[in-house]
This record gives sequence, C-alpha cells and structure tokens, in this order.
Amino acid sequence: MSRDSHRAISGQAVARLLLAAGAIRVSAAQPFFLAAGWASPVYVDCRLLIGRPRWRRSVTDLAAATLARAPACEFEMVAGAETAGIPWAGFLAERLDLPLRYVRRQPLGIGRNAQVEGGPVEGCSVLLVDDLITDGSSKTAFVRGLRQAGAVVTDAFAIFHHALFPGSQQRLDDLALRLHVLAGWEDLLRLDPGEGMEKAERAVLEAFLADPVRWSGSHGGREG
Repeated sequence: MSRDSHRAISGQAVARLLLAAGAIRVSAAQPFFLAAGWASPVYVDCRLLIGRPRWRRSVTDLAAATLARAPACEFEMVAGAETAGIPWAGFLAERLDLPLRYVRRQPLGIGRNAQVEGGPVEGCSVLLVDDLITDGSSKTAFVRGLRQAGAVVTDAFAIFHHALFPGSQQRLDDLALRLHVLAGWEDLLRLDPGEGMEKAERAVLEAFLADPVRWSGSHGGREG
C-alpha cells in the first residue's frame, strides 16, 4: 500500500473513531475558543479516544504504521507534549519499545526546574507527540524545550491537524519540523453521509472551513 493510500484509509478510520467517541462537537450558537485564541463552531477532543482500549489501540497502531511509512523519520525516543500528548506518547513508546519522556510548556519553577521529564534527552533524536495541532504556536515551546535539553527534534506527530489557520506551516518551517498526522477535517467530510456528521452539523463545518479566520473574528475570536 502506498503512503497516500495509507493516509486516506487511516484518516477515515480515525474520523470514524472520533465520531464514535463523541469527540467531534458542533455548536454554531456558542463557539468554542481554542488554545491559540481562535473561535470555532467545532471542537475535537482527542482525549476521549483514551477512554476505551480498542480505540486507543487502533489509534496507536495507525500511528506506528504512519511513522513507519514516513521517509527519513528516525527517532530514538518519544516525548509527549504537556498534557494531552503525554498518554499518546506513552502508548506509542510502549508499542515501539522506545524510551519515553514528556515536555512541559515551560520549566516547572520548583525542584530541578526541568522542562523535560523522565530522563535525559541529550544527543538523542526525539519524536514530539501531541494529540492535535491548531496553528502550531504551542509546538514552539515544546520543541525549544527539548532542543535546549540537548535533543535532536526533526519530527512531530499528532492525531488531528486543523490545518486551517494562517501561519501554521510557517511556524513548522521556522522550527525545521516535519509534521505527521493521522486525520484532518477533509477525512470527516469524505465519510458517507450515513456514517458521518449530521447534515446540519456538516453545513456548519463547511461554512466555517470556507473562511475560518473571518468566522473566528466575527464570533469573538482572533482575526489573524
């Protein structure tokens, strides 16, 4: 199976899991405010996939297969981003039999004042793992924290990528970071009507995707 075929199949599989878990929430009347400040009528809660063994095993297997197909993606350990990335990093590290670390947004300020926990990373190639990516802004702190601790970080993995908001790809490029993801909005929209979102919810999503920055600004969120 080609990498593109695997991406399409895995993306739809994750989309179905997210729907089954109730992880796709739609609210046109009361927008959600994302960590980066954007307003959105839809919210993806990948943490709900942790709840059942079958769901988390399926996502972990798809993640391992996706990374195995990624060219020049080599790493010696896995680091979870505080906080939602930590369990997924743990599942993936166990699946791949690799050392596990986790990285905070900033040093704790007490004790060792560490930003990276779980052991040393100096001189090691580390895969950064998070549950989702909005506009990439939070990844800067995680990548810099790992690199300041001596890690080599060239790749990051996320279950879901919004891939909507300006500056996302530029931030990743500035960090020299390659992103590997399982699913995005396009995978939800590819599902057959009978297994995907309700018609009214899909209409809300499509209106948002047509101009997410304008939608955000007109609903009290960031405008750019």
